[in-house]
Amino acid sequence: MSDESSQRKHERAAVTLVVDYDGAEDFVGDYTENLSRGGTFIHTSRPFEIGSVVRLVLSFPGLLQAVAIDAVVRWARSEPDLGVGVEFLEGPGREALAALVDRIQRRDPRTVARVVRLLVVDDNTHVSSLICNGLQASAKRSIGELAFEPTTAETGMDALHRLRTETFDAVLMDVYLPVMDGHRAIEIARKELALAKLPIIAFSAGGPVARDLALHAGATMFLDKPVRLRQLVETIQQLVDAQPD
Repeated sequence: MSDESSQRKHERAAVTLVVDYDGAEDFVGDYTENLSRGGTFIHTSRPFEIGSVVRLVLSFPGLLQAVAIDAVVRWARSEPDLGVGVEFLEGPGREALAALVDRIQRRDPRTVARVVRLLVVDDNTHVSSLICNGLQASAKRSIGELAFEPTTAETGMDALHRLRTETFDAVLMDVYLPVMDGHRAIEIARKELALAKLPIIAFSAGGPVARDLALHAGATMFLDKPVRLRQLVETIQQLVDAQPD
């Protein structure tokens, strides 16, 4: 696992390391191999003195509430992988960690949300950022039962490249884009990339003309800009729920 960020905290745990796993399987796998035994190795370029106390905040995409645990640095490594080995301190954090793994293995829906890999296509990077940030925060605000892993593209051509090389659960596509318009990209995705069942939500401020272009090209649904976050989450949830597993 790797350290994503750090900040100053209270005296007992002077530094907090936010540690993100790739997913639930990666997290449970590390628990089985290391965490349950009372420690683990953290990839980080931040220097630590042996004996330093840190607080680890462990998380992964879809986890509705991260778990925090205090640990002490026991050893450090500079090559080939920069990082430190830590030993967990006794306390409620270790109990919470074990309880979390148990809930994950029981597939408790109150613990892990379904992760939706979403391609957001808009040439306005400010709009894309607002959408991505809003969707990623939606699970914590209980807007829906989904967690989002968004990827962005700025043109229809970029979107097609992403669709050829990556797998997504849904696409949010602006109709009017530079280089290649969204409705043309949708048409190619449907006919040439064989993505007939992929949920594609087209959106635009272009009104009925944009709606007709998108739906004729093969968009699953059309939303008018500006899109409300709740409406977008509910639409995506409706579409991914309708997809076969």
